[in-house]
Amino acid sequence: MNFNKIKEVVVEKKIYIIATIVLVAVFGLKKSNNQESVAEVNNEKVMQSSNTASSNNSNASSMASSASSSSSKTVTCDISGAVKHQGVYTLKNGARLQELIEAAGGTTAKAQLKAINRAVLLKDQDKIHIPYKGEKVESASTVTAGSDNSREAKDSAQSGSNGEKVNLNTASAVDLQKLTGVGEKKAEQIIAYREQNGSFKKIEDLMQVSGIGEKTFESLKDQLAV
Repeated sequence: MNFNKIKEVVVEKKIYIIATIVLVAVFGLKKSNNQESVAEVNNEKVMQSSNTASSNNSNASSMASSASSSSSKTVTCDISGAVKHQGVYTLKNGARLQELIEAAGGTTAKAQLKAINRAVLLKDQDKIHIPYKGEKVESASTVTAGSDNSREAKDSAQSGSNGEKVNLNTASAVDLQKLTGVGEKKAEQIIAYREQNGSFKKIEDLMQVSGIGEKTFESLKDQLAV
């Protein structure tokens, strides 16, 4: 074979090989770009879905937190009796009876203030009655969230007025003053202790109250109940 013909064949083959390599490279680059575009679109969709889910969870948590916060920050109570504006009022959680009285416009001139404890902490759904002058003590200062507690408070007051035992956990300041040697100040100390430490577990716990020692307790124990 002629050397020139061999050279022509080699050159011709070389052109085909180069063209094939170029085509393969172009096709591969195009495919890679398409795959990257699809991946970017998919990633964007995933991020959008993630952001939406995160936003929904955040909104749900915010709503739940807001509802919980709202329910725990207020108390709604009903007040009647010797106040200027009887009705239902909503106050901040931790409010005391005095604040409820002020919300109702204050007491009237006929109010029997000695029969109530204006430092009592309010609970949601409490029913408060401010007694009128001359009204029976057992009807005074009924601070309850249900009929059972109302009945217990009334029973305690009646027991004290009949000379029977006084319940340390339900008695009002007036009821406690019916105990031998217990005046207004000591009655308020007993109620303050009860509010700060919870219900008395046994009558002997009364000695934990400032100003009440063993000697005073001995003179009272037959009149006490829990």
